[in-house]
Amino acid sequence: MGTYFGTDGVRGVANGDLTPELAYAVGRAGAAVIAHAQPMDRPIVVGRDTRLSGPMLEGAIVAGITSTGRNVLQVGVVPTPGVAAITTRIEAAAGVMISASHNPIEDNGIKFFGADGFKLSDATESEIESLLADPSLPRPTGLDIGIASHARGLIDRYFSLLVEAGGDLSGLTIVVDAAFGAAHLVGPKIFARLGARVVAINDEDDGSRINVACGATDLRMLQGRVRDEIARTSGPVVGVAFDGDADRALFVDERGDILNGDRVMLILARDLAGRGELPANTVVGTVMSNMGFEKALEREGLRLVRAAVGDRYVLEAMRGGGYRFGGEQSGHVIDLQRGTTGDGPMTAVALFSIAARTRTPLRDLAAGMSVYPQVLVNVRVADKSVGDHPAVRDAIAAAERVLAGDGRILVRPSGTEPLVRVMVESTDEARTRDVAESVARTIRGLTPAV
Repeated sequence: MGTYFGTDGVRGVANGDLTPELAYAVGRAGAAVIAHAQPMDRPIVVGRDTRLSGPMLEGAIVAGITSTGRNVLQVGVVPTPGVAAITTRIEAAAGVMISASHNPIEDNGIKFFGADGFKLSDATESEIESLLADPSLPRPTGLDIGIASHARGLIDRYFSLLVEAGGDLSGLTIVVDAAFGAAHLVGPKIFARLGARVVAINDEDDGSRINVACGATDLRMLQGRVRDEIARTSGPVVGVAFDGDADRALFVDERGDILNGDRVMLILARDLAGRGELPANTVVGTVMSNMGFEKALEREGLRLVRAAVGDRYVLEAMRGGGYRFGGEQSGHVIDLQRGTTGDGPMTAVALFSIAARTRTPLRDLAAGMSVYPQVLVNVRVADKSVGDHPAVRDAIAAAERVLAGDGRILVRPSGTEPLVRVMVESTDEARTRDVAESVARTIRGLTPAV
């Protein structure tokens, strides 16, 4: 990765690391690179989440794009998968989403989608980065300057995809936690359209509270509300929580217990396989996917292929292997028959439709998976390369000896935050925690307090 582009586009503290000047330069360079393959009469679609910095960065990136002569369609607040879907449905040149997904309020980000709806390759992002300060980029004048226009009605193109994919959800109560983010309208609306009784929480357009103690990053409020509704409502009650840009979703079942991404993927994979729609009987996960998930798939005659963490790497493995379905434990799920990127609302539509069609509770649909104790310790660091320090490598080797083939350890830098993540998994919870903390202490001892 380059200086600015990480595992999910450009991301940083808005007006700090990610300044309007940088957004302008990214807009110019991105439009110039896209012009190589796309006619100039095709616009670039630009959407954003609810963050307070969104309009500021949107104005800058739109200015950058239009300064090259390319037109822009601004769709406003929309889920990230909505930008990808709109881009392909109207045959736009590209799409841009302004969001930092699950990150804190002060962060923001810029991610591009190609005309095919897929995120840009590393090579294309590197080309954009190489042109950020290039004075030779196009700068037309007069009638050749690009035009920016608002086109909020285009969100219906994405909404119609969700409706088409859904089943009859009547009789089901769904609590929707929109995380004060991009799904604050689409999230509750889609389930109501499909016939469910909807209880919406954190569904305001309020970027000052996006991802704060709510949504997919904190399920406690959703669990509480689901349990309240269970106590007062006849019929099944379930819950879904989106993150800030709604490219991921996590769930709460009919007892108020959490269904993480592995369990959700198990349900969806079983359903696809049962209908003969899972190519090569293979699911693509990541190195973070629980060993219990892999064992459960094996018992169904299904195979797990592990990719690096990040939905772009899951997608890369899917497309490279000719697979349809994959995702992450964190809630990113990709079904290439229904979209080109992680899609929280689409995942929820698929999951709830299976439960309704089979008249089976979510917890029963996910039965047969024993979760191996897994501990994830995030160590905040000044330099993420500390994970390659000889002392850390020695600590990892010592941990592997303790686990003795009965578990695994993964130490990796975060692609979006100044963190080194230590993940340990084994059959013994106490040992798992001790090993993770031991390696984390080594890392903390090598980095200044931040």
